[in-house]
Amino acid sequence: MQGTVGELGEFGLIRELTARLPPHAAVDLGPGDDAAVVRAADGRVVATTDVLLEGRHFRRDWSTAYDVGRKSAAQNLADIAAMGAVPTALLLGLVVPADLPATWATELMDGLRDECKVAGAAVVGGDVVRGDTVTVAITALGDLQGRRPVTRSGARPGDVVAVTGWLGWSAAGYTVLSRGFRSPRAFVEAHRRPEPPYHAGPAAADLGATAMIDVSDGLVADLGHVAAASGVDIDLHAADFDIPAQMADIGQAVGVDPLVWVLSGGEDHAIVACFPAEAALPARWRVVGRVSAVRPGRTAAVTVDGAPWDRAGGWDHFSG
Repeated sequence: MQGTVGELGEFGLIRELTARLPPHAAVDLGPGDDAAVVRAADGRVVATTDVLLEGRHFRRDWSTAYDVGRKSAAQNLADIAAMGAVPTALLLGLVVPADLPATWATELMDGLRDECKVAGAAVVGGDVVRGDTVTVAITALGDLQGRRPVTRSGARPGDVVAVTGWLGWSAAGYTVLSRGFRSPRAFVEAHRRPEPPYHAGPAAADLGATAMIDVSDGLVADLGHVAAASGVDIDLHAADFDIPAQMADIGQAVGVDPLVWVLSGGEDHAIVACFPAEAALPARWRVVGRVSAVRPGRTAAVTVDGAPWDRAGGWDHFSG
């Protein structure tokens, strides 16, 4: 496709974007009307939203439009899975300058569509607006299919803490990119296109998970939300984390302890959950810590090998 989104026009752009979307069994009415109609057989809809801003959450010189589409869909669909739900639908709000190549927008949609396919969901609509900075706003919906939602507030003393998915890979890839390199490719791709274990969220609910969250801001930071909401302490065991040899090599080359990436790096969208100690967890889950009662006179906290974790990490949009 030649030209810019400005030359294509709002409705021409919408036609090009929606033409790329296949039908989906959970969608009674897709793009093209005032609103979509998505089936919610459970009677409850799980919903989440995120906004990605160019220069803050992605860079066009680091990631293709397709990468941005995959990543923006993944981080929202992972939130749905972390509630114990199955992703069903996604809505796109897109702000773009008029001189943006039209192919960038269509490739973004291809990425959204393909990541939704991995998760079993569909893009069902959205909006496009002219603006100075490329902004991608995503709303994702999900179906609990009769399950109770697994929140952050249910962890209990005696539970084990287990994780499934990648940890530290995106942070290592970001470090590589920020130093002007494009390899090792596996870590760079992990930053550009995270691979959340969507199936693991509903499976964890079925296994009796008491609390759950996806790792978007860093494991210690995200478990901090669980600890605070549940009123418990969580202690992680550093020796229980698997650090790939290649990640250790990158850390040595750039002078970073790879455990910092594993415990403080975000955007992998792994899923971490608390389970009763007697739960029979499949091999894909790695037990990495324990839940205990809050110590008298203390507030709920996450520790590593019994000590506070004060290494850099975690994410706060208004911290700097």
